[in-house]
Amino acid sequence: MSGAPRTDLAVFAAGLADRLPGTWTSEYQRHALSADQFPRTEQLWDTGHVDYIVSQYVLTHDAVLHGPADQRLYVTDRPLYPHQFVVAPLAPVGTHIKPHHFARVEEPNGIAVPKHPAQAAARVAQRLLPRYEQALQTVLTNAANQPEPPHRPAPPQVDQVLTLTLYSDGALGAPYDSVPVDARMTLYAHGFQYHPHQAAFLLPTAYGDSGRALRVHGVVQQLTAKGIGVNLRHSAPTTSAALPPASPKTAPTTARTR
Repeated sequence: MSGAPRTDLAVFAAGLADRLPGTWTSEYQRHALSADQFPRTEQLWDTGHVDYIVSQYVLTHDAVLHGPADQRLYVTDRPLYPHQFVVAPLAPVGTHIKPHHFARVEEPNGIAVPKHPAQAAARVAQRLLPRYEQALQTVLTNAANQPEPPHRPAPPQVDQVLTLTLYSDGALGAPYDSVPVDARMTLYAHGFQYHPHQAAFLLPTAYGDSGRALRVHGVVQQLTAKGIGVNLRHSAPTTSAALPPASPKTAPTTARTR
């Protein structure tokens, strides 16, 4: 959409700058092409109606007010409201300002103001600048304290993997040969039982779904702490046998049951 051009923006922006607390200057710019507005509007620190205006309307001009401590305010028309303008903060820029410095910092957002510079300055000073100054200081503090983005720690090295399978008959477990030696006592401790005729560790169905889920969760926690990964999977639908048949060479020398 294209808003009706205003002829008083430059005068208004200069008058607003003169009346704001501290020292402010006004930089007015007229846009020959609609794309010319983007370099400034892309820096807009607003997720409210000012952001909507700059994304929905072709703005033929705007102004940027430069104030103390690198503060910048964007000023432009409020389409369909000939007696108002909008004023919004611009986000800080610089090689030391990175995207992660804005994390969890609430946008200060802009406001609509009357076309009278004195009234507009009072509203900006009371409603906009306090939020803007607080958000700006938070970002600058973040930049000073955390110049590089945080990195999540790498997961522990996994040297072995245990795959627990939920079979079509409801059995949950793993063939004995596939269980890492260091994982066997953990399985026993969480209720898994060794079944010699199937050469496998199985978790009894008597625990119920929630009980088995809790025990599997405990197994995962303890084994991952030891560097043993745990995979959970369903058996293929075409599998007819619950577990592979026992093989004499896979039977353990001792068996512990519960």
